[in-house]
Amino acid sequence: MASLVSSPFTLPTTKVDNLSSISQKHYFLHSFLPKKANQNSPKSQLRVKCAAIGNGLFTQTTQEVRRIIPENLNGLPTVKIVYVVLEAQYQSSLSEAIRTLNSTSKVASFEVVGYLVEELRDKNAYESFCKDLEDANIFIGSLIFVEELALKVKAAVEKERDRLDAVLVFPSMPEVMRLNKLGSFSMSQLGQSKSPFFQLFKRKKPSSAGFADSMLKLVRTLPKVLKYLPSDKAQDARLYILSLQFWLGGSPDNLVNFVKMISGSYIPALKGTKMEYSDPVLFLDTGIWHPLAPQMYDDVKEYLNWYETRRDTNEQLKNPDAPVVGLILQRSHIVTGDESHYVAVIMELEARGAKVIPIFAGGLDFSGPVERYLVDPITKKPFVNSVVSLTGFALVGGPARQNHPRAIEALMKLNVPYIVALPLVFQTTEEWLNSTLGLHPIQVALQVALPELDGGMEPIVFSGRDPRTGKVMYYCESKWYNFPEQYYALQSHNCLGKSHALHKRVEQLCTRAIRWGNLTRKTKAEKKVAITVFSFPPDKGNVGTAAYLNVFASIFSVLKDLERDGYNLEGLPESSEALIEDILHDKEAQFSSPNLNIAYKMGVREYQSLTPYANALEENWGKPPGNLNSDGENLLVYGKQYGNVFIGVQPTFGYEGDPMRLLFSKSASPHHGFAAYYSFVEKIFKADAVLHFGTHGSLEFMPGKQVGMSDACFPDSLIGNIPNVYYYAANNPSEATIAKRRSYANTISYLTPPAENAGLYKGLKQLGELISSYQSLKDTGRGQQIVSSIISTAKQCNLDKDVDLPDEGSEISAKERDLVVGKVYSKIMEIESRLLPCGLHVIGEPPSAMEAVATLVNIAALDRPEEGIISLPSILAETVGREIEDIYRGSDKGTLKDVELLRQITLASRGAISSFVEKTTNKKGQVVDVADKLTSILGFGVNEPWVQYLSNTKFYRADREKLRVLFNFLGECLKLVVADNELGSLKQALEGKYVEPGPGGDPIRNPKVLPTGKNIHALDPQAIPTTAALQSAKVVVDRLLERQKADNGGNYPETVALVLWGTDNIKTYGESLAQVMWMIGVRPVADSLGRVNRVETVSLEELGRPRVDVVVNCSGVFRDLFINQMNLLDRAVKMVAELNEPEEMNFVRKHALEQAKELGVDVREAATRIFSNASGSYSSNINLAVENSSWNDEKQLQDMYLSRKSFAFDSDAPGVGMLEKRKVFEMALSTAEATFQNLDSSEISLTDVSHYFDSDPTNLVQNLRKDGKKPNAYIADTTTANAQVRTLSETVRLDARTKLLNPKWYEGMLSSGYEGVREIEKRLTNTVGWSATSGQVDNWVYEEANTTFIKDEEMLNRLMNTNPNSFRKLLQTFLEANGRGYWETSEENIEMLKQLYSEVEDKIEGIDR
Repeated sequence: MASLVSSPFTLPTTKVDNLSSISQKHYFLHSFLPKKANQNSPKSQLRVKCAAIGNGLFTQTTQEVRRIIPENLNGLPTVKIVYVVLEAQYQSSLSEAIRTLNSTSKVASFEVVGYLVEELRDKNAYESFCKDLEDANIFIGSLIFVEELALKVKAAVEKERDRLDAVLVFPSMPEVMRLNKLGSFSMSQLGQSKSPFFQLFKRKKPSSAGFADSMLKLVRTLPKVLKYLPSDKAQDARLYILSLQFWLGGSPDNLVNFVKMISGSYIPALKGTKMEYSDPVLFLDTGIWHPLAPQMYDDVKEYLNWYETRRDTNEQLKNPDAPVVGLILQRSHIVTGDESHYVAVIMELEARGAKVIPIFAGGLDFSGPVERYLVDPITKKPFVNSVVSLTGFALVGGPARQNHPRAIEALMKLNVPYIVALPLVFQTTEEWLNSTLGLHPIQVALQVALPELDGGMEPIVFSGRDPRTGKVMYYCESKWYNFPEQYYALQSHNCLGKSHALHKRVEQLCTRAIRWGNLTRKTKAEKKVAITVFSFPPDKGNVGTAAYLNVFASIFSVLKDLERDGYNLEGLPESSEALIEDILHDKEAQFSSPNLNIAYKMGVREYQSLTPYANALEENWGKPPGNLNSDGENLLVYGKQYGNVFIGVQPTFGYEGDPMRLLFSKSASPHHGFAAYYSFVEKIFKADAVLHFGTHGSLEFMPGKQVGMSDACFPDSLIGNIPNVYYYAANNPSEATIAKRRSYANTISYLTPPAENAGLYKGLKQLGELISSYQSLKDTGRGQQIVSSIISTAKQCNLDKDVDLPDEGSEISAKERDLVVGKVYSKIMEIESRLLPCGLHVIGEPPSAMEAVATLVNIAALDRPEEGIISLPSILAETVGREIEDIYRGSDKGTLKDVELLRQITLASRGAISSFVEKTTNKKGQVVDVADKLTSILGFGVNEPWVQYLSNTKFYRADREKLRVLFNFLGECLKLVVADNELGSLKQALEGKYVEPGPGGDPIRNPKVLPTGKNIHALDPQAIPTTAALQSAKVVVDRLLERQKADNGGNYPETVALVLWGTDNIKTYGESLAQVMWMIGVRPVADSLGRVNRVETVSLEELGRPRVDVVVNCSGVFRDLFINQMNLLDRAVKMVAELNEPEEMNFVRKHALEQAKELGVDVREAATRIFSNASGSYSSNINLAVENSSWNDEKQLQDMYLSRKSFAFDSDAPGVGMLEKRKVFEMALSTAEATFQNLDSSEISLTDVSHYFDSDPTNLVQNLRKDGKKPNAYIADTTTANAQVRTLSETVRLDARTKLLNPKWYEGMLSSGYEGVREIEKRLTNTVGWSATSGQVDNWVYEEANTTFIKDEEMLNRLMNTNPNSFRKLLQTFLEANGRGYWETSEENIEMLKQLYSEVEDKIEGIDR
């Protein structure tokens, strides 16, 4: 019967009245996009408006659908059972058991009510739960792992525990497990008791996967042992274990006997009555299950024998070469009969010609069954081509504590693509469909973020629930229909609250699983790959944009490698330059053409037939073809095909140049040209895989749900069924995670270019030499004279903006001279030692050992207490009797001897590490076997190269043992830095193999990011902020507030407006998140699993200052990744606003009270401070406006910011998603006295990317403030061990000096050719962005840039000839900076720029002619 659960059916025009066979693939259960009815606009009906419904929570279900009250009591005693579970699979099974008991029992009647743990967030549901417990006899809890809800359950049950006749809690958090009591058996001493029973729990942490599995083993053996023990205690313990057996057995029969056993043994009113019960029916703990098989199998060979002899299969399945898909299932769904969604997936795969091996486990560790049933024990080869987990959980540990290394080990043995699909757990289907957020945040944390750490991909929602009647429904023409009655006749028992398959999603999941599997089955010569490059902003000079990557050189390197490997690349040019020419220039164009090479012209009819969602794009873009990527008749696909590889240019958003569209608060859909590109790749070119090349495109940022998309979401529609491989910068795990979740990408990390110290040049170099002279001659008569030269040179270098300099020639004392020189020295050392990535990375070309030195120096500069490693600067400072922190502080103040000592420490660190690296490399500069070299080096104390180097410095007494530990660690890091697996991993992905997962982030903070070429992931969002992050955050916040006090007449700022970025919080484990908490005076509290879901207030005494109000602008990426933390912050701010404290000590409360009064709302609503974009939208669009020069004035940019960033998250109604609250946003910003952002890693600074100015509200706040005062703007720089808080203008100057104006940087960029010119232009454009949003860019920055790039004729010609399109944009940016009043310069300069502009226009036309 089970097989019929998922049979497709056809729809006559009036109503549903018959089922069809599997072969008729017209309509499916719950098909969201019907294939026949109303073909014209399948998608437009699905634009669901998210309304605030019910209690504003995600879970709108109610316990009443799980309440059964006996109808005729016949004077019998009533037993009342209350249960709380994570998922609803027990609902139908337990309901049926209670109905059976009520119809058959002669001694008692039974009442039951059940709660899903998530429902307890709702105040009314929780009150009802507490009330139900008051007259309950038995409480049952299972899988309660969310701390705040676990504490609610504990509080409610504890009150009634002594009165309750039995409390049974199965695997949950320790706090809830301790509630267990059954007669004399209790777990209140869990973790402390000496009894052997408790030692079991103690040994296995009662929350790990091992705990659940050891309980299963116990369940097998203990009842037999305990049976023969005389004491009551042993009998009670035996009944607890039997209860667990019954519960895990889950079938209605098992649950009937479970309730009989507990009632007969522990309900006082039933003492003396005989309640006979049978032993539990035991199912296999692990095995293979198929709905049509006669039994569960414990042996894969037996299962495959049965499979081969089936008579009901189609011809495709009989083919020995058919694809094979492994499925991972939860046993509890199978034994409770809640398995229709599993059946649907099995039937769909088989209907598509794939064989299935569905394995299950009863515990929380699926790694054993994966190795046992999916890998051939003899050949060690997998039986399957791909694997789909339908549990939604991490492979080892489920919702409890995970063991990712064990999971990765099992998946590496299996070595096939690993997909983790999602059943809806905390929402009904309708709630999910209506939600703009998509999945419930707790489910995102448990079932999306954690499986990603195992290397899981493609979080596709495949099943839902209907809470009201439990009837299976389907979705058609915007309405829900009940399924035909005869369907129910097929059911063995009712399906109240059961899972149901979402067939359109199941179809996509199965197709994608087969497509990934096919990559192992196709030969390389026949495999088709579509490489997609990006162009931001749209311009010929920008084709192939990607962060830190030389895109065309990398593509060329990849293609050459694939060609050697057997892929068909007919006609591939001989060089990367020729490749650029092929793609950039339309060979047929007779005269000036803005067009790239056209690979395909798609007629409108063809486009509409290939693109089922085309109608949904018309609301934003009108009828096709439109005017983007179109010639007026056809849609144009740009790119070039070589054999079986197509290199295409992804169209851009399309609204970059339209200031009115940029003002819309929600982003527009993709345009027709964008959709046509992906239709071409999938359906005309027929790609087996698409490779998105570099960070990043716009597919994953298209509108739709944040996570857990439906087929009405554009990223889902665009990527269709193509396996997606995506090269992503290793230092950007947050946006990589968006690509992973919203475009189903297997993201492979690439290295950022090796870092170097910025060094000194021109006047700065001269200053360094003058300071050296001063130090050796200051006590002679020449001291005063040299200081005068230092002052005048510093002024020529514009350092007078950063350092207070006296007038040249003025008489100053020796002490003051030292201070002036110390401050200038400190500033130029800051510039000299700043790390910058030099040039652009080429895939497959790892850095040489010597290129890795600067990275290692910075790795060595950080203490790593958790690994027992002391930083090199600390070790060196100790030898001269100082602490490194003191030296940092002294140097920051400009104390000359400290500046000099820090300089000596820096040089000694570089020297010691260079000498070490030289020893581990061969003559070609390649790292030879570091392990062998290290062993020989570490064997003899005297010969250690770092010791030899330091013996000639003042640090010769450095602690040998500490140095040895540190250099051992650096040796490991060096191996990782120079390892190369970027090409290897890509080839593995294209061959349909598992790519090992690894964290993304900053290799200096976290060397585990290396080697690159891993399937990049973020982190467990509930694990931040860590304790270490809170410590770092306190330092930065204290420095920020001190700095603001100094600049603000000794007053603390009342409000700070700041930004939270996704990547920064991943790299720093939540430092900026912790900064917000410390400003308002709260601290995070981790639960027993190390997850942060609560905060507590810090007393004013401990804080020692007022609580500072905040306005938090979360990036769209932060919102998607850390919605739980937004929830936490919102709860924290509201909690602080409600504290009964004096207003002058609690600015959050002060402002909330004022705003509540003005807006006529309560204090909690007025204390809304956590803002972001609308769901599915990203950025304020200021960056797009600036990059495309599509803005009129600053007011327009500020309107963009307000309209797009004024969506608030409300922890009181999290299910509603992001709600527009512009008035509150404006009022909160109008109190800001400081704006603040963080820089956390050396390779990304203020002018490297447009994100930073895109989120800067400095000028906006000035316009909103009643007094019109400009707020102070600050940037925290935690890129080195010596954290700094600088003003925005100081940071912009530092950035200009170390990058844009630094020959080391721009020559490094120009060595990459075409891409390098674009990188220079981008820095200048981003500088204009800062002028526009903050007005904090000095005139000399533009003047010096003009001198460097335009007035130098040789440089000018290099730029013009290498990339004329980007050079034209550079000239345009200079003219725009002048035109908008950001740069005052001579008429002569402007005339020259205009002249050059027309020359380069002519040149470009000449090129294209």
